[in-house]
Amino acid sequence: MSSPQAKRVKTNDDAPYELIYWPGIPGRGELIRVLFEEAGVPYNDTAKTAGDQAVPMVLGFMAAGNKGDAANPPVFAPPVLKHGSLTINQAPNILLYLAPKLGLAGAAEEDGDGDGDALFHLNEIVLTILDGFVNEVHETHHPVATSMVYEDQKPEAKKRAKAFIDERLPKYLGYVQRVLDAKTSGEGPWLYGDELTYADLVLFQREKCVDGTQYAFPKSMGELKKSGKYDGVFKLYDAVKERPNIKKYLESDRRTPYSSGIWRHYPELEE
Repeated sequence: MSSPQAKRVKTNDDAPYELIYWPGIPGRGELIRVLFEEAGVPYNDTAKTAGDQAVPMVLGFMAAGNKGDAANPPVFAPPVLKHGSLTINQAPNILLYLAPKLGLAGAAEEDGDGDGDALFHLNEIVLTILDGFVNEVHETHHPVATSMVYEDQKPEAKKRAKAFIDERLPKYLGYVQRVLDAKTSGEGPWLYGDELTYADLVLFQREKCVDGTQYAFPKSMGELKKSGKYDGVFKLYDAVKERPNIKKYLESDRRTPYSSGIWRHYPELEE
């Protein structure tokens, strides 16, 4: 006898969006927020609206006893997106889900059935950006274990940060510049298809990326900017920053300031 199959989730595009994330830090949740803000689409951000229940809400999703439901498997960690009867996590997965719905998938939206190459090209660019400017940045201050505080792994952090600054950061900036110089970028400042997509927003974002890396390593990023090798990258950053909806968001109290999340500034890591 075959085992029962999970029920297929039917999403309703008119259903409200709910983002569940830790309060007080921008973190990976910020990647999701900038998409909603650019698109001008309302969303419930529990980090801002749930008050004292924000942390218990996150912990509830991560609890060992949480087995999901008939349509959704359990999630591992935030960010979590709820849309109608659908519950998903993993920032890249959420971005891939939202981009076409919010009009931020560029040429991928013209593929009709979603089987074209554009969305997968965008996804590979985004995944690479997240690897370099989120995951590797986080590991510069937590190279041994996330359960240990920074002060207990400072010697290892200094070694990891030096390798990141000297080797990895130029490599990732160089990759983004190559994407901008490629024919697939088009004539404008954008990464793919000659129009703004969610990949540009991800690159801009602190999760996630140029903004946050400049906060964490201002000296190193300043020197790389002065080199002139990555002019396209910094021009794209400036172009996104001046988008009307993004500009309003940056000036609003919805924008959470940097603190003890992914992007941290420890001056000794640039010595």
